[in-house]
Amino acid sequence: MIVGLIQKEFISYLEVEKRYSKHTCIAYNNDLAKFFIFCGLEYDILEIEQIRHIHIRAWIVTMISNNISPHSVNRKVSGLRTFYKWLLKKNLVVTNPMIKITTLKKSKRLPVTVQDVNIGRLLEKELCHEDQNTYTTARDTFIIELFYNTGMRRAELVSLKCSDINLNRKELRVLGKGNKVRSIPMTDALVDSLLIYLKERSLLESVVDMDWLILTSGGKKIYPRLVHSIVNRKLASITSLTKKSPHVLRHSFATHMLDRGADLNAIKELLGHSSLAATQIYTHNSIAKLKDVYNKAHPRSVDEN
Repeated sequence: MIVGLIQKEFISYLEVEKRYSKHTCIAYNNDLAKFFIFCGLEYDILEIEQIRHIHIRAWIVTMISNNISPHSVNRKVSGLRTFYKWLLKKNLVVTNPMIKITTLKKSKRLPVTVQDVNIGRLLEKELCHEDQNTYTTARDTFIIELFYNTGMRRAELVSLKCSDINLNRKELRVLGKGNKVRSIPMTDALVDSLLIYLKERSLLESVVDMDWLILTSGGKKIYPRLVHSIVNRKLASITSLTKKSPHVLRHSFATHMLDRGADLNAIKELLGHSSLAATQIYTHNSIAKLKDVYNKAHPRSVDEN
């Protein structure tokens, strides 16, 4: 069985039938390609039928030796597991070597968040700097407002279209993972930031990608790396956190909502999680805060001496 052709058919299956996102399909394709290259170089294996569990284990050991994190290794193994399930379903293999493969244990990491006081500083309306034009300032401020007010993912922000905004209902339509659409309420602060941004956007000399909501200063659809750079720069001005990515603002949105009594199921819907288990990680931060309040306030825990 020719590896290249079967890999291409599998990725097509993920895109068309499973409706996986473009980002996920690219990751699966890259991971499979690296695995097949490993099998070819290390064991001279060119056909899928020759692959055994010992080869997969060797691949995992090699990744660990190359300091790839357990989380990333497990993601790659999960992709390979999905691939073999598909092969069995299509009767392209007789046995599944993934049966003997277990995922790596990893320590649970609490979400990195920005403190409330720093969020307040971050969302303050800033003046246009000398090295920025008014459009860039309005756009960057709007991006921060979007992340913190909605908890959306970076890919979701990049894919926003002008038609996704409903100002009359103050709602924002978001296309999430698995092409699932969800509606998120817009706060007054977010609406104000949007209107300022749209005014500056209308003054751009040239707009190439008219349908997309957020654009570069050249009028083209904004791209993920630029979004990350904007958030990183903004966060660096108010916090010393090592991690300064858009996901930090997503985590902050969920944690701060939960701290103020929001229902966990409601947060799940706003974040676009497929299961409640994914949302429950935010309860750890809130429980820690509750314990601190309890220890300071409860009569049995307060030192009366």
